[in-house]
Amino acid sequence: MSEPQQGNGTPRSGVDDGAHRRLAPRPLNRPSVDPGHTAVFGRPPGVAGAFADRHHPNGSPNANGSGGTHLAPPPPEALTTAFGRPQGTSDLLQRPPVDLNGEPEVEPVFWDGKPAGDSWRDPSAGAVIGPPAVTEEPAKAATPATTTTGPQLSVPELLFGRRVKPTGLILLMVAALVVGAAGGVVGWLAGKVGNPLTDGGVTLAEVQPGKERPVGSVADIAKRVTPSVVSIEFKGANVAGVGSGVVIEGGGYILTNDHVVAPAVQDTSAKLTVVFTDGKRAVAQVVGRDPKTDLAVIKVQVDNPTVLQFGNSDDLAVGDAVLAIGSPLSLSNTVTEGIVSALHRPVTAAGENGGPQVTYDAIQTDAAINPGNSGGALVDSSGTLVGINSSIRTETGGSVGLGFAISGNYARKVSQALIRDGQVKHADMNLNVRSVSAETAEGAKVQNVLEGGAAAAAGIQEEDVITKVGDRMVRNAAELTVAVRNREIGETIPVVLARQGRELTVQVTLRSD
Repeated sequence: MSEPQQGNGTPRSGVDDGAHRRLAPRPLNRPSVDPGHTAVFGRPPGVAGAFADRHHPNGSPNANGSGGTHLAPPPPEALTTAFGRPQGTSDLLQRPPVDLNGEPEVEPVFWDGKPAGDSWRDPSAGAVIGPPAVTEEPAKAATPATTTTGPQLSVPELLFGRRVKPTGLILLMVAALVVGAAGGVVGWLAGKVGNPLTDGGVTLAEVQPGKERPVGSVADIAKRVTPSVVSIEFKGANVAGVGSGVVIEGGGYILTNDHVVAPAVQDTSAKLTVVFTDGKRAVAQVVGRDPKTDLAVIKVQVDNPTVLQFGNSDDLAVGDAVLAIGSPLSLSNTVTEGIVSALHRPVTAAGENGGPQVTYDAIQTDAAINPGNSGGALVDSSGTLVGINSSIRTETGGSVGLGFAISGNYARKVSQALIRDGQVKHADMNLNVRSVSAETAEGAKVQNVLEGGAAAAAGIQEEDVITKVGDRMVRNAAELTVAVRNREIGETIPVVLARQGRELTVQVTLRSD
C-alpha cells in the first residue's frame, strides 16, 4: 500500500487502496496581519522570544545585550543609625513576650532561630497536607461533688438562727392561734350581720301522710293499666320506628295498629321487639293484620303478662273521662288525661304503601295523642279498654286535642277473629259510593253496583243516594262503610235511599267483602 505524498503548501491528494479512501489535509491559510493589531498585541521592540530576558541582579547586561536591573541606593546614614540593628547583634524588633521575672510566657517560635513546635507557625517549615488546624479545647476539670458535712439544723435554728428560746417559740405559736381564732369569730359575726335574711336554724315542716290516691283516681288507674301497655320497636335495613300495643290475652297476644307493624312486614330485614314496662324485651311475630280497619295482632313468648280487659265502648258518653297510654315520641309509659269529645266519628286514611283505604268508627278525644301513641290504650274511668289510639288531626304535626281511637267493641271483634283465623272478613253491600250533599239532604251516592252482590240482590241501582242504614244516619261515604261493617255477615238490615226524588226503603242481606 502506497503512502500519500505531501509538499509545501500542496494539498494531499486522496489515495484509493481498494478498501479505504484517504483524504489529504486541508491547505494552510495564513492571512496577512493587521498592522494595528500588531502594534497593540505584538512583542515589544528588541524581544525575540515568547518571554522577556532575565536581568542580572547586579545590573550587568544579559546575554542578548539588554541592560540589567539597577538596585536602590543605600539608605542615609542617619536613618541607619536611628533605626538599624546595632553592630554585632542579631536581635529583631519582634521579641518573645516575657513575664515579670523575665521568663518567656509562650513557646519561642519566631525567636532565636529555635524550631517551632507547630509547623503552621514556623515560616520556614515546608507545606504539608495534614488535619485542619482546629484549636483543641482544654479538658475541663471535674467538679467535685458537694458533700454535706457537719450537723444538720433544726426548724427553729433554720428560721431564727439559734437566737430564739423554746419558750419564746411556744409563746409565738400560741399568739398565732389566738389571732386566727379571733379572725374566724370576727368573720362569722360579719357574715351573719351582713345577710340578715338567712337563718341557719330553720327546719321546714312536712305533712304526714303524703298525697292520697283514692281508688279510681288517675294515679290509681295508671298504676293498674300501665304494665299491660307495651312499646313496639321495629328496626331493619331501611325502616325504624316505635309504636305502642296492648296485651289482651295471657298467651302473649298483643293488639296494635296495622300501620305500626306494616313496615316490618314489608321489609324482611326488619325485626319486631316488644318492650314491657319492667324493661323486659321479647321478639314478636305477626299473627294477623286487617289493613281496612288499621288493626293487627302480634304475639310474644312471655310468662304471666299483665292483661288489660275490654270495656263496653257503647256505654261511653261525650264528656266521660278517659286516659291515653302509650309511647309518644319514644317516651314509654306516658299517660295523658282527657274526655270523650265525640262518638261514632268516621275516620278515613290512605292505606300503607298502596294498600286499601282505612276506614273505622272512631272515638274522638282531647287527651294528648302524638306519633308513637298509635296502638296504645284508651281506657275509661274504671281502667278498662274502650279504644285503640290510632290517629290525630293536626296542622303542626303534634297534638292539638283532636285524637281518634278505634272503638273498643269493634277492635275486640276484629282481634278475636285474627287470633282464631289469622284474617278477618267484613260485612259489605258490594257497591261503590261517593259523598254528595244537597240543600235539603246529604248521603252516599251509588257509583256502581257489583253484579250478584248484596246491593244488586236488594234492587239498589246506580244514582241512588243512601241516607240511612238501620237506625244510623248516613251523611257521607265513610259513614256508610262503618255503618255496614258494624253489622254481621248475613244480617238483613233496612236501607233508606232516595231515587228520582222519592224515598225508598229496601232490605239488604249483607255479604262478605
